[in-house]
Amino acid sequence: MALRWKRVLGAGAALVAVGVAVAWFLTKPDPFPAEAWANLDEPDIARGEMLFWAGGCTGCHAAKGATGDDVKVMSGGLALTSPFGTFHVPNISPDPQAGIGDWTLVEFGNAMLRGVGREGEHLYPSFPYTSYARMSLQDVNDLFGFMKTLPASSNVAPPHDLSFPFNMRLALGGWKFLFFDDGPRIELASADEKLQRGQFLVEGLGHCGECHTPRNALGGLQTAQWLGGGPNPEGEGRIPNITPGSQSVGSWSEADLVSYFQTGFTPDYDSVGGSMVEVQKNLSHLPQEDLEAIAVYLKAVPARQ
Repeated sequence: MALRWKRVLGAGAALVAVGVAVAWFLTKPDPFPAEAWANLDEPDIARGEMLFWAGGCTGCHAAKGATGDDVKVMSGGLALTSPFGTFHVPNISPDPQAGIGDWTLVEFGNAMLRGVGREGEHLYPSFPYTSYARMSLQDVNDLFGFMKTLPASSNVAPPHDLSFPFNMRLALGGWKFLFFDDGPRIELASADEKLQRGQFLVEGLGHCGECHTPRNALGGLQTAQWLGGGPNPEGEGRIPNITPGSQSVGSWSEADLVSYFQTGFTPDYDSVGGSMVEVQKNLSHLPQEDLEAIAVYLKAVPARQ
């Protein structure tokens, strides 16, 4: 009898070990191999700047209230409150100690596209790599080239302030397994080039769904309600529905949307407010054709009520 129980316990321990190994394999950090970045073209700095504005980098990484050229100082420090705790936005300026000045393209690319940090750790999705993952390797190369031209800042952002178990980065592997998907958020009914460009800008660089799509209890996007609005993740008010089913934005024309992106004024001559102020400022730097592409996409997504 004792031998039988030893065998049962041994088999159970083996199953647990196998389960742990499988779980680790499925949820471990998954960086790009270094050779994937080896044969890229030289970075196109001008294109990198457009990617910078489309990605909304200044909205989180510039100092609060920064104006003029100061918005290009990526000093970090902004506090992002959430149901899981407070995330502090890091310094991503070219400063070699406080920022990312001594990062390699491989390290930068793995953060952008895979949510993997310099030390091989999972990054929190408060950094929207879940959207940026739709960028190409050359996109990342161009963006990184531009960011090296920005002013350096020695500001050191405080660490995240998260309670247990959200302060356990290991658990992020499970979160990624459940929710990290670099595929399209919706299937387009047309292969129109402008519509596809708009999809890339909205679902990828612009990361619009990170705020405009509701989330479940674990912080995963409820993609069945893509861009349908929801509670403000920072706790005050609601983020609006921006699909054609919206009672406000849904009635805007493509031209209305483009004008809003450029000027910050709605068709009713109201002005942009809240966190959208910084988004609109970034969008205003984009060329007319990109803003038109965003508008075309927003009019093509499924209507949500």
